[in-house]
Amino acid sequence: MNRRATGTMIVVGVVAAAAAIALAVPRLPEHGTSVPTARVTKGAVKVTVHASGELRAGRTVTLDAPPVGGTLRIVYLLTAGAPVRAGEVVVEFDPADHEHALEQAQSELAEAEQEIAKIQADAQVQKAQDAVALLTATYDVRRAELDASANDLIAAVEAQKNLLSLEEAKRRLAQTREDVTSRAATSQASLDVAQEKRNKARLAMQRATKVLESLVLRAPLDGVVTVKENRDGLQVVYFGMPIPEYRDGDSVASGRPVVDIIESGRMEVRARVEEGDRTNLTVGEPASLFVDTMPGEVFPVRVGTLAGSANRANIFEGATVTRLFEVTFTFDRPDPRLKAGASARVVIEGREIPEALHLPRQAVFEKNGKTHAFVKAGERFHSQEVKIEHVTESRVVIGGLAEGTEVALVDPNTTPAGPAQSGSAPTLPSGTGTK
Repeated sequence: MNRRATGTMIVVGVVAAAAAIALAVPRLPEHGTSVPTARVTKGAVKVTVHASGELRAGRTVTLDAPPVGGTLRIVYLLTAGAPVRAGEVVVEFDPADHEHALEQAQSELAEAEQEIAKIQADAQVQKAQDAVALLTATYDVRRAELDASANDLIAAVEAQKNLLSLEEAKRRLAQTREDVTSRAATSQASLDVAQEKRNKARLAMQRATKVLESLVLRAPLDGVVTVKENRDGLQVVYFGMPIPEYRDGDSVASGRPVVDIIESGRMEVRARVEEGDRTNLTVGEPASLFVDTMPGEVFPVRVGTLAGSANRANIFEGATVTRLFEVTFTFDRPDPRLKAGASARVVIEGREIPEALHLPRQAVFEKNGKTHAFVKAGERFHSQEVKIEHVTESRVVIGGLAEGTEVALVDPNTTPAGPAQSGSAPTLPSGTGTK
């Protein structure tokens, strides 16, 4: 290879390297390039808050299997989605075992009642017999006393007999009194045992009756039935495994939730808004509700409660640093056609901000969690961080730029052959925030 060829190859290499560097390093556009711009404007801006959420029932009541021990078998169950009125039967469990327990308790109660009646009758008879025996013993003592009173007039031997007869009569009287007292105590003890047996049987009967009543679950309010998943018969559960709902014939563990009654007639909308939008909402403020399942219909609602603490949006919502606040919207007159679980959009006509500095939304870009605009300085554009205070459907209220500042509406680093390299227009998390 001669010296001239070698020099030519070196020149070509230098030119190629310079071209690669020029392509790799983006240049800010020179003066005269066709970059559309806009200026920071000062004036009144009306902030309208848009939020997405879902309809939820005002109250949900869970019906559990009665805590009677063991397992219960469902013999009647309303299907999921069935409307129900307050007081109507929703679930019934097999009462066979508890009906047997009730019959046994009733039998034991009747037996105890009969035993009490017999003890009381025997006690009355014994009381009469004891009264006769006590009266006889008292008479014998009195007669012996009369016989002994004539001892001075009779022989000594007869007098001694009379004294012995008197002592024997007194002993029999004392013994009779002790026997009467003992038999009365024994009879009362037998009666107490029988009454305790009766009380036990009565309590068992009352418990069995209450258990039988608890085997029938009734709706405490008007609403719609949702059936729980049956996990009692599952040995192994894995992620994504379809779990069947409870149905007639299934066994249920005591105390297990079986169905939910979602109250009808009282609906609310739960949504989340960004931290900046929360300051634009006040309790009782009117709003318009658009339900996805009922296109073309508009329902009036009001701001109900505003959460005091925020949750950060998760990665599935397309944000990593956005702080979201839960907001509840209530109905003045709920429409019976509205169903819990339906997705909805809410538009709140917010306040008007006077003397606000604002730009078109496309003039603000986001990168690494910070927002900035490309400010025109002479023949070039430079990136300057700005603060977004409010966002409307088409405008952004900002801080950090003076009125009249000219900014780019597109990323000036974007080349016709490729995407933007310095940032992208800010986006709001799906279903939240203002527009």
